[in-house]
Amino acid sequence: MKALQFVDEGVAEVRDIPVPEIAADEILVASRRVGVCHSDIELLEGRYIIPFSYPVIPGHEWSGEVAAVGDAVTDFAVGDRVVGECVIGDDHFGFSISGAAADYFVVKPAWLHKLPDELGYDAGALVEPFSVAYFALLRAGNVDASDVLVVLGAGPIGLAVTAAAHALGAVTIVVEPSEERRSVALQLGADEAVHPDAVAATLDRLSGGRGADVVVECSGRPEVMATALELAGFGARIAFIGIDVGRSAPAQLGLIQSKELRITGSIGSPGVWPETLRFLANSKIDLSPLITHVLGASEATDAVAQAKAQTGVIKAHIEFDAPVPLA
Repeated sequence: MKALQFVDEGVAEVRDIPVPEIAADEILVASRRVGVCHSDIELLEGRYIIPFSYPVIPGHEWSGEVAAVGDAVTDFAVGDRVVGECVIGDDHFGFSISGAAADYFVVKPAWLHKLPDELGYDAGALVEPFSVAYFALLRAGNVDASDVLVVLGAGPIGLAVTAAAHALGAVTIVVEPSEERRSVALQLGADEAVHPDAVAATLDRLSGGRGADVVVECSGRPEVMATALELAGFGARIAFIGIDVGRSAPAQLGLIQSKELRITGSIGSPGVWPETLRFLANSKIDLSPLITHVLGASEATDAVAQAKAQTGVIKAHIEFDAPVPLA
């Protein structure tokens, strides 16, 4: 079978490797779509935030089809369409253990969720990043049409926040320097998508001068993270999703008290996948504008290169077509 492997720091290859065997309590999944995440680039460059070792098969944003089940598995059957979580106890699927960027891969039933009929494999591979956005909004609390919500950064997670906030009814302002990404934000329901230089005037106009009710920081840039405190109105909720390790920037920390701000930080989406899948199925959100590139398994290294370059790319997907049942 074909598999994308990170074989050493900065070295990605598509290799032919044996189809893995499964234990009685395991499931073999045939990949269908695998998204390339910025975290995958950090993994390739040897600087991810959890321990790992090469070689490793990446891929934690995926959808697939059950190809075989162990004798002890009762909740899934061959042919089931599935997605799966990436944080499994102390392990991270696609990081500390090999992931989904292969024709076939092994999982435990506890990691899996059946993909609703309303969602195709393309949408299924977006469930993981969308769940991160959805979880952050849940932690911010009670986002609805009474809120003016500011999204800082229109990468894949910021755009997922945009789609979810719009579906929840919030007046949504996206702040992003890239005109191309601002355009996608509007497609996903943003009321306004503005350059950082224009956010103050736009927010003042749409909030009636009170500031943002909710700010969701998705860029992971410390200098942008600091501005969240300034954009927030009195009693506002701020959710930090963008990840930064080790950098810093000046911030007006006194605003936390003077505005009585409620601040949450989150990583991943623990415990909310069933709700996320129901939300996507019932809201009928169309996340397809996030997918800008789709490449076949043999071109998987090109998908990684495109995601790393970031030019014109929001989300690159690798498409697999391994047979089920196995030939």
